[in-house]
Amino acid sequence: MTTEAPRWYKSSYSNNGGQCIEVAGNLAATHGVVPIRDSKNPTGPVLNLPATALTAFITGVKTEDFGGTP
Repeated sequence: MTTEAPRWYKSSYSNNGGQCIEVAGNLAATHGVVPIRDSKNPTGPVLNLPATALTAFITGVKTEDFGGTP
């Protein structure tokens, strides 16, 4: 059995002094998760978010819909 490895990338907009995360979106379809890690610590811990949760979070950021006041 072959395990699919994460293919890490960060946004092309990430030139802000190293405060970046990397994501591996290639596992969303096959495993239902999107691994996320700190780009400054590539051997450190990885947060495996359910793909649906990450999608909901991104949608909330784009629509500013978190139920709070701005």
